[in-house]
Amino acid sequence: MTKKEKAQYIITELEKLYPETPVPLDHSDAYTLLIAVLLSAQCTDVRVNLVTPSLFRLANNPFDMVKLRVEEIKEIIRPCGLSPRKSQAIFELSQILIDKYQGEVPNEMHLLEELPGVGHKTASVVMSQAFGVPAFPVDTHIHRLLTRWGITSGKNVVVTEADAKKVFPRELWNKLHLQIIFYGREYSPARSPKLEMDYITRTIGTKAALLELK
Repeated sequence: MTKKEKAQYIITELEKLYPETPVPLDHSDAYTLLIAVLLSAQCTDVRVNLVTPSLFRLANNPFDMVKLRVEEIKEIIRPCGLSPRKSQAIFELSQILIDKYQGEVPNEMHLLEELPGVGHKTASVVMSQAFGVPAFPVDTHIHRLLTRWGITSGKNVVVTEADAKKVFPRELWNKLHLQIIFYGREYSPARSPKLEMDYITRTIGTKAALLELK
């Protein structure tokens, strides 16, 4: 199969499995999504969704967030890991949003990436899921699967994102990246993957991927 044929097969199969793609992180607006995505670094979405209600009850906007002490934020988000760094970033970016953007989350990639604790992937998620701007955030599931499926060389997430954008239609990026994440969690988990479950890899996967899953 060519990459174009693989891409079409992936699109078709994932649409059958996941016609609806709810955002995994609970949020009410761009700000709460930004905070939730920041917290999800090296943490599961499930755990983030258990932690954010307590945080957002106290502060679901930057004006209320900066009224909290960094130590208070750190205690609440501790279960998400990296709490010293994340709490400082949450406080600092909230102050920046107030000072520079009247408390609003900017809807431009480069402005988001300037905020403390916000890398390219976090900015991409916010752009795609909060503002509907086509983006292709690459997490570990996407990086792993697109490598197995022969869509990318898999050297790093930067290469994976670029390769994905070349082969998949722009208008599908926002939905497709979530579909791939859902598939990875259900059919091809990082731990103990099994070839009989991962039928897309079984159909179009590289030889190395097929050996890995046996």
